[in-house]
Amino acid sequence: MSTSNISSKPAHPTKPDSEDLANPPRRSFLAGLLAAGAAGVGALLALPVVKFVLHPVLANTTEKSWSDVGSVDEFQSLTAPVKKLVQIEQLDGWRRTVSQKPVYVVRDSSGQIAVLSAVCPHLGCSLPWVEAKNEFICPCHNGTFDPIGKLVSGPPPRNMDTVPMKVEDGVVKIQYEFFRPLIPNKEVVA
Repeated sequence: MSTSNISSKPAHPTKPDSEDLANPPRRSFLAGLLAAGAAGVGALLALPVVKFVLHPVLANTTEKSWSDVGSVDEFQSLTAPVKKLVQIEQLDGWRRTVSQKPVYVVRDSSGQIAVLSAVCPHLGCSLPWVEAKNEFICPCHNGTFDPIGKLVSGPPPRNMDTVPMKVEDGVVKIQYEFFRPLIPNKEVVA
């Protein structure tokens, strides 16, 4: 027998599904196209969710605004601190709150109008003005302050906090601020 009858063709024909790196089959191309389309649609659907989750981090909180306390004429003849409620608006993430905070309008040692926070610098209790004793007395730990907010006695580490104030068109306005308690120096928190 002669060996020349052996053909040069492979014994097993190539399968049409086998992968040829130079010419990928149509099925692989369609699978890749489907995967890319699904990833694109997934990204488009995920974008609003990501924006929703990151909004509180990226959004600005409320800018400090000026709140009306009252007319300057109302405070011309002050002999004792006058408690006033000011309305403040805060934006925190998605939540917008409008609340009223008490402040005291006083005449400082130079006779000028000043506005004091009604929050004790010790632990944050509300400070009432006690007319009979002519001083502010903290109900939590008996800290006392004179009529212009100067510390007289007790555990508070500093005087009562003054808030930024201005007079505009005959109206006393303040920027309400929160202060860190338990420290000797006034430090704005928010």
